[in-house]
Amino acid sequence: MEFSKLSMRKIIRSQGDKRISEKSTGKLGEVLDRFAGDVAEEAIAVARENGRKTVRAEDIKQALK
Repeated sequence: MEFSKLSMRKIIRSQGDKRISEKSTGKLGEVLDRFAGDVAEEAIAVARENGRKTVRAEDIKQALK
């Protein structure tokens, strides 16, 4: 999964920073990609434990706990 640099800039800018380097947008994208992958894996495991093949929002919430 790849996040757009524009989206990463918007996230950083929403937190108050005025100047944003290209490297920072790329690095934030990498971190979010890794985090999202970990959450997705856990959510899949939660769905399987509950006897389902479909991942639901509640599985994602549980994965984050």
